[in-house]
Amino acid sequence: MVILKGFKNVVYMSLAIGMLFYSVPQLSFRDIGSLPMIFSMVWIAMALLVIAAHLHQILGVDEEKRQELSRIKRMKKWQMEQLVQGRRKMLQFRK
Repeated sequence: MVILKGFKNVVYMSLAIGMLFYSVPQLSFRDIGSLPMIFSMVWIAMALLVIAAHLHQILGVDEEKRQELSRIKRMKKWQMEQLVQGRRKMLQFRK
């Protein structure tokens, strides 16, 4: 499933890059401050944001953070089970 997720990100990023290359020659950059130029700049910024988000996912920058959060969730679940069982030994979680 992880491979499929990475494949989707590569496909979507490729589509966004292709869309960017196709549209840039057709966008208007002539009159500074005009509505067509403002639209063009905002559109390019949004396309670059989409590309950056997919690249961020492909590179797996948040993988370590995701593992740490998973470990914390398991610990909290264990603590809750201990509380329900009546042991009431809540461990202090230190980072």
